[in-house]
Amino acid sequence: MISSFIITFRETLEAALVVGIVLSYLVKTQRTQHNNVVYLGVASAIVVSLIGAYLFNVLAGGFEGRAEQIFEGASMLFAVIMLTYMILWMMNQKHIAAELHQKVEMELNEQHKVGLFLVVFASVLREGIETVIFLGATTFVSAGQNNILGALLGIATVIIIAYFIFIAGKKINIKIFFNVTSVFLILFAAGLVSSSIHEFQEAGILPETIEHVWNINPQVKIGGTYPIMHQEGFIGSILHSLIGYDASPSLLQLIGYLAYISLIMISWINIKRIHKMI
Repeated sequence: MISSFIITFRETLEAALVVGIVLSYLVKTQRTQHNNVVYLGVASAIVVSLIGAYLFNVLAGGFEGRAEQIFEGASMLFAVIMLTYMILWMMNQKHIAAELHQKVEMELNEQHKVGLFLVVFASVLREGIETVIFLGATTFVSAGQNNILGALLGIATVIIIAYFIFIAGKKINIKIFFNVTSVFLILFAAGLVSSSIHEFQEAGILPETIEHVWNINPQVKIGGTYPIMHQEGFIGSILHSLIGYDASPSLLQLIGYLAYISLIMISWINIKRIHKMI
């Protein structure tokens, strides 16, 4: 539930900021007659995202056995690629508001309402499709948790924050939210790398090498209940879905997890270094 909350919170926050920036610019330039175009773009993107979520669930439910393992592994790997792109892209964005203002101004100067619609639609749809894919991957690694509740709480939290920023006029340091969630998303993506390797090993595509580098899972209690720190237990399952905790990883899983974190952190440091030089 926590991982789905963070994912939905982050994606919805990005979409809300885009919409809020566009609407604020329309108010500032006294063009509020175009607000309905923005609302239509948001609504259309949400509808298409929901259709995408339905199709993803239908597709995911159509596989069994080895095909299911391959599909889940590939889906998680694709989610990792998109997550990585999103994290690195956001690290490089220092002038989002100015760029959005420029796009909106260009479309309105040319009397292109369709252009304004597409700016909003594409921005919100991107976040919506990313959410569908990320939540789908989350479901594969935390099927027993209430991911829908986590997602709804994430959306509700963003609505509250957006109200304080754009309606109540409160100043909130959004950068803190993005930095904190980025750390969790990096760990989550590393966990997906590990889980995708596990699925490919189960399907026989990747070799087992060393099956368990370590196994610290506590013994299952009498009656089949799991201790809280067991990977299937209360805390263990939360850590597994949130940061990729694995109590008995294979050698390839461990290498994949650590390699991903190392590469993304090196990229983050280099991006910050470049920004300081500019």
